Amino acid sequence: MKRYCSLLLAFPISLGISWTAVAETIELQVFPANGPEQSCPQQVIAYQTGQPYQEGGYATDGMVDLSEIATDIILAPEEPFSATWIGTLKPQYRNCEGTAGMFKSDDKENTGPSYIRLQMFQGKAKVILDMTGMQDANGLTTQIINSGLRQGNPRWTWGGTD
Repeated sequence: MKRYCSLLLAFPISLGISWTAVAETIELQVFPANGPEQSCPQQVIAYQTGQPYQEGGYATDGMVDLSEIATDIILAPEEPFSATWIGTLKPQYRNCEGTAGMFKSDDKENTGPSYIRLQMFQGKAKVILDMTGMQDANGLTTQIINSGLRQGNPRWTWGGTD
């Protein structure tokens, strides 16, 4: 599947229409593990943008602004259905223990599964992009096509068949 989606992305089809990317803003709301008196961030922001339609499949580019709360961010070894980035929490958040998930998308409450998650514990921040249980229109698991870092923040592309 990964190879198939990569081929689709490499050979875009011109539809003769203008396409302007509009980023979706995703709010990850933080839930402290040991009460609100902890020095945890209230939220972390992620962005996603759908790529132009390509026959046979779709893809979505995304990023999370992890550098707002963490430094020294790295991409952990690849797994089949998820990507994980780990960073060191900035001093003001170093004692935070908690989690975050997709709470709002473009100011609308998220009612679907949270495939972008954040864990904060032992001075570390861990962002997880997880396609487990996510399916495309054909009942296939959506795939992480690309994962990496750009300008110190986690970046990805995920997609599926249509």
